[in-house]
Amino acid sequence: MPAPEFPSKRAPAYLDIPDEQWSDWRWQLSHRLNSLEDFEPILELTESERAALSAKDLFRVDITPYFVSLIDPKDPNDPIRRQVIPTAAEMTKFTGMMEDSLSEDAHSPVPGLVHRYPDRVLMLVTTQCASYCRYCTRARIVGDASATFSRDEINAQIDYLERTPQVRDVLLSGGDPLVLAPKLLEDLLTRLRAIPHIEIIRIGSRVPVFMPMRVTDELCDMLAKFHPLWMNIHVNHPNEITRELAEATDKLSRAGIPLGNQSVLLAGVNDCAHIQRKLVQDLVRIRVRPYYLYICDLVEGGGHFRTPVSKGIEIIEGLRGHTSGFAVPTFVVDAPGGGGKIPVMPNYILSSSDHNVVLRNYEGFISTYEEPLDYPPHNKETCPFCRDKRTEIGQSGVFGLLDEERMTIKPEGFDQLHTRGGGIHRLREDSGKWKPLGIGGGEEE
Repeated sequence: MPAPEFPSKRAPAYLDIPDEQWSDWRWQLSHRLNSLEDFEPILELTESERAALSAKDLFRVDITPYFVSLIDPKDPNDPIRRQVIPTAAEMTKFTGMMEDSLSEDAHSPVPGLVHRYPDRVLMLVTTQCASYCRYCTRARIVGDASATFSRDEINAQIDYLERTPQVRDVLLSGGDPLVLAPKLLEDLLTRLRAIPHIEIIRIGSRVPVFMPMRVTDELCDMLAKFHPLWMNIHVNHPNEITRELAEATDKLSRAGIPLGNQSVLLAGVNDCAHIQRKLVQDLVRIRVRPYYLYICDLVEGGGHFRTPVSKGIEIIEGLRGHTSGFAVPTFVVDAPGGGGKIPVMPNYILSSSDHNVVLRNYEGFISTYEEPLDYPPHNKETCPFCRDKRTEIGQSGVFGLLDEERMTIKPEGFDQLHTRGGGIHRLREDSGKWKPLGIGGGEEE
């Protein structure tokens, strides 16, 4: 059973609400707070918060009564408060700010489906959430109460998946898939499971954190019909781990759903190795494995949440060796412009030679690892897995160089830029190897 010492809180304004109502996720959704008048009885608002809550055209505000109850009403720097209550800082522009910093729209073959990586896709199935994070990556499409993905758009996504056999892994996100009507979610999962080449279905959701009462026995029984199904939740601070969340993750785990956590590194919220260590250790206690720690994206309204990349490296340095290895997330920069998730970490290789690698551990202990001198290279010609590649041609990336698929990766326009004096750069495939031929008059260099 869940660890009993995790707290359970309810703001004084909700103490007279019957437990049956409080524990009803539909009641939580229908009683979300979103205006200055809603928050005044609950929190001691600052002038900055009042200004933001009174501003027009600000990213949507909606917070469940459960989640607002976790905020210290007297502390303007409360780490949960900073994530969901807007401040005037959101209206400050910053260098590098982008509307679609991850270029998801450019990688969308049909509306709402992002195909950035070779074998997996991101499927956006709703624009609605239980509550709204102030640093939301998809603020450009999320939160409009009058807009969501149509049935025709969902059908187009399914059609694309049916005719794209290299896709083996589908991640459902949005918005938040767990705010969908139960019947709609079940129908969607049924259609995905009917596609033979889709091996894994994942759900990305912050509903268990914002509204853990949504994780009912009925929901878990329904999800268990679609294994293998995985779920990543989104916890940024230890204060978000409550008795209710522990009960929700316990139900999901008992339904056979592996759980991971994705955090965002946020200034003034969790930019501290000691906070992060407490967070990851509490997560594994409720059977949630830390998965990713993201740098904050370059989204409008999120400038005051940003930290240097070096802060994330410092945090990983404070975790690796200081807690269980499976409790250390991968720190990633989701590269602006659509480069995808790039892992960044402290450097543990100090130097290397043709047969020795010099390594250091978290304490600064330095050692060498002697590499074999007689390693027989892996035979790609006889390996059935090498012959049965599922990667789309041209998307193997740097591994394609190691795999001898190609010799170079060139920026767009590289050949044209380096054509001098009317000559032409050419490449010829010869015995499975790419070799440069002559420049200009055709003479080999």
